[in-house]
Amino acid sequence: MNDLVLQGNRALAMPLTAASLDSYIHAVNQLPMLTVEEEQELARAWMEEQNMLAAQKLVLSHLRFVVHIARSYSGYGLQLADLVQEGNVGLMKAVKRFDPDKEVRLVSFAVHWIKAEIHEYVIKNWRLVKVATTKAQRKLFFNLRKAKSGLNWLTADETAAVADDLGVKVSEVQEMEKRLYSHDVAVDASADDDNDEAWKAPAAYLEAPNADPSVIVENEEWEDVSRAKLRNAMQTLDQRSQEIIQSRWMMDAKATLHELADKYGVSAERIRQIEANALRKLAVAVQ
Repeated sequence: MNDLVLQGNRALAMPLTAASLDSYIHAVNQLPMLTVEEEQELARAWMEEQNMLAAQKLVLSHLRFVVHIARSYSGYGLQLADLVQEGNVGLMKAVKRFDPDKEVRLVSFAVHWIKAEIHEYVIKNWRLVKVATTKAQRKLFFNLRKAKSGLNWLTADETAAVADDLGVKVSEVQEMEKRLYSHDVAVDASADDDNDEAWKAPAAYLEAPNADPSVIVENEEWEDVSRAKLRNAMQTLDQRSQEIIQSRWMMDAKATLHELADKYGVSAERIRQIEANALRKLAVAVQ
């Protein structure tokens, strides 16, 4: 059994990437299977004594099953290495919850947990926009892919049959089918500017609410007039008030009341009063 742990640790130590996947699969397939008696003994050692070595042996001896299950999800365009890693997480969760008194083999119990982790990973990473957000939608997502026999869209009769088999509305099947076979489109994908007939990304024809030249000119003129009014209004203030307003409102690193109080040798309350009075004068002057 110690050989099992040693071999398993070597397999798990491999950085699981697409390039190293074949080596990983070969390694886990070399790990010996557990007999019913060995599995029961290890499961009880974990459940009753929290024996980490026993739990580790249970996980290692079932890694091959994770690979087998993960392969059934190869049609989603995701890396098998990533699916295997997620399935391994599900296997560890299953070992943690496995009860040997239920008289069921660990592999049968673990299938649910392995698939649950892979399902969650597929839902999160299959598309930029989630195709399923509820438990019912997740179930429909995976079952609908299995129910479709080809690449053609379902007929009305086929849609009704799938809805009846899965216990959902026909409209839900139709909506999920649209999500399954639609494609992500980048908003700002590059386009062929020299070809007027070429496909254009949405960013090329989305309306820009501030693109009206007259609005742009009007806004720029308003900003110029406002800045000129503010400059003239600032000239009506005494030197100290100007410096306080500039330090408090016109600098990236704004000064505090206490910093200005130390600078001018007055109280922070007095600085606040000067600031408030100056702001009132400016508000009147820029109207």
